[in-house]
Amino acid sequence: MIKLLNEIKHCEICKTHLEFGVNPVVTVNVNSKIVVIGQAPGRQVHESGIPWDDQSGENLRNWLGVDKDDFYQTDKFAIIPMSFCYPGKGKSGDLPPRRECAPKWHEPLFSGIKNPELILLIGSYAQHYYLGNNAKRTLTETVKAYKSYLPKFFVLPHPSPRNNIWQAKNEWFKEDVLPSLKAKVTDIL
Repeated sequence: MIKLLNEIKHCEICKTHLEFGVNPVVTVNVNSKIVVIGQAPGRQVHESGIPWDDQSGENLRNWLGVDKDDFYQTDKFAIIPMSFCYPGKGKSGDLPPRRECAPKWHEPLFSGIKNPELILLIGSYAQHYYLGNNAKRTLTETVKAYKSYLPKFFVLPHPSPRNNIWQAKNEWFKEDVLPSLKAKVTDIL
């Protein structure tokens, strides 16, 4: 696993497409129990090199019912985004994750994890990549059907503060999904 992580740290496969350069952000351990698959690091995470080191990460940890100490223990959580480097800024937020990382690196990373007990698919990019045709027509429909993807996957919207409006419109997420998520995470940890 150390050799693989070193290769990823020096990856430049999409360097020419990254305005802010490469800085792959991924953490994993052979004993990781829960794998977090999000979109791509934001600008703040790109600069710090610490995954989910922003308000979205704070929201995610609240959803999971864990503190930073637990979240950053790689024997508990592996963090493998769809794209390991910050893709840059778009018209309405960050650009989509680059498409090079997941096909090249996800399978070798998963092969190195002994027994992941749960994979969190955060956002539509991760959900469409891993669920394929089993993803519903919309992210909302997919998240509503979260029980159908268990026990392997737990599907979530992105915890960005930009999604507060979505959460306000979908009270069932807070009432049904989050308690189930916290219980599952507590049971695994």
